[in-house]
Order: sequence, then C-alpha cells, then structure tokens
Amino acid sequence: MHQYELRHIRYFLAVAEELHFRKAAEKLYISQPGLSRQIKELEERLGVRLLERHSRKVSLTRAGSFLYQEFSMHLKRLEHAIHQAQLLEKGLLGELRIAYVGSAMQEIIPKLLLSFREKHPDVRFDLKEMDNPKQIEGLQAYYLDMGFVRWDRFPRGLKAYPVLEEPFCLVLPHSHPIGHENFESLRQFEHVYFILFDPKYSPPYYEKVMQIFDESGFTPKVSHSTIHSRSIYKLVENNFGVSIVPRSLQSELPGVKFIELNNISQRTTLWAVWKESHRNPILNHFIKEIES
Repeated sequence: MHQYELRHIRYFLAVAEELHFRKAAEKLYISQPGLSRQIKELEERLGVRLLERHSRKVSLTRAGSFLYQEFSMHLKRLEHAIHQAQLLEKGLLGELRIAYVGSAMQEIIPKLLLSFREKHPDVRFDLKEMDNPKQIEGLQAYYLDMGFVRWDRFPRGLKAYPVLEEPFCLVLPHSHPIGHENFESLRQFEHVYFILFDPKYSPPYYEKVMQIFDESGFTPKVSHSTIHSRSIYKLVENNFGVSIVPRSLQSELPGVKFIELNNISQRTTLWAVWKESHRNPILNHFIKEIES
C-alpha cells in the first residue's frame, strides 16, 4: 500500500486543474515551493512521474492524466461518503442526488418523491435540472445517484428503467387556424419554421424527432434551438414558429395550444438511469419505488 495522504492528492488535483504551480498554490493557500515539494514527494511515493515541468507552466504526463481522472472520481466518491456519514450523524438516513430533464418534473418526479417520502421521511433530496449528456457524465463520474433522461443508448456500467413512454405533441400559437378539427398531417407545416430542442440536449431524442419529419416527407426549417420548454412556448406564442415536444410537456398556457400526434409511430421514452456499481444504499429503495 502506498504511503501518501489525502492532501497530496488534493494538491496534485489543484495543479492538474490549473497547470500552473503559482495559481494552484494561491488556490490552496500554501507556498509555491511547498506545493512543488509535496507533488515531488507524491511522485516519489507512487513511483510515477505525474507532471512535465516547463519554465512557465506544467503539463500532465500520460500517467498523470490517467491518475487525474481516477483521483477526481474517487475523491468525489469519498467526499460524498463523508457527507452521507454527516447526515447519518444528524439523524437523516442520507441523501439522493437526482438530476432530471424538465418534462420529468411535470408529474413523474413529484409523484415519486411524495410516495418515497411517505416510506422514508429521513432522506434528503438534492435535485438538479440538467441536460441529458451532462446527466450521463455525472452518473459515470459518481456526481449523481440517479438521472431521468430521454436517451436511447446507454454506456456500459449504467442501468436504465423505462418510466414513461409517450407520443409527441405539435405546439401551435393559440390563434393558429389549424386545430384538432382540421389537422391532417405534419405536411400542413412543411413551409413553416420549427423551434426544436437543441441537438446537444439529447442527440438520440433529436434523431427521433427528425425521423418524424422523414416519415412525413419533408425536412423542417428550424429557426431556433433551445434546451428549455418555456423558451419554446414563448417563441411559439409570439409566432416565431411551431414545435414538437413530448406529451408530458403539455401545459395550460394562454398563448399556445397542443395537438397530440397519435397517428405517428415514434414515441419518446423517459428513463430512470443509475450507475450499476453505485454505493448509495438508499438508491436501492428508490429503484424499487420506481419499478413498483
């Protein structure tokens, strides 16, 4: 077992992030020579050269880059374990760090949290709205315990459970002449601008929406992209275009109206996703709640 301390790892991570000894030393509130000595000591104890030292800056070696990723991940896990222990000391069972896309907060997550809290009142929730790629990244790096995503292909090591499969809706300005009574197909909107979720929000989701247009026989003219449904509705309300969203994002809004696209084959799925090798015991109970 290598004899090095947690502070050595913190010092190395600070230098790896700044790639500058003086800036890292200022961040850590220690002297630059002292920091340099500690990093040298860590390298000697590990038997690995972590940094390439240049006259004005430093760069990571291949081994240093690898250990930076590993140390970052394990340190965050350790910090979370300590935080969980502090919550236990205060009489709480622990904490669940949950991220979600906006549509999951319309109905799914509130119902889940209320139901779970009835059985486990001493659990604290840390909730964050986050786009799909960042959730996948956060789960892999142990920043999150669970995510609610619209995704199709999950990296190895993640487990997923389908929470909701639903059709899409067309979003129109409230004053638009086309409504439920005279809507026939999306081809009626072939020459209209569309406002869609940004492809970076979820590439698989965007791909599925593009399939809708492919089957409808035209390529949409996209005037705006955004990651927030509220922005979409505001743009539609002000006649910048029309949109397509999951049915669960329907809202009672004065400026827009919705037409469910039940006649198309595409459906979008909301998934609950977690790390298969997670160490949070409370998460097991939450997963059972979802599956039930």
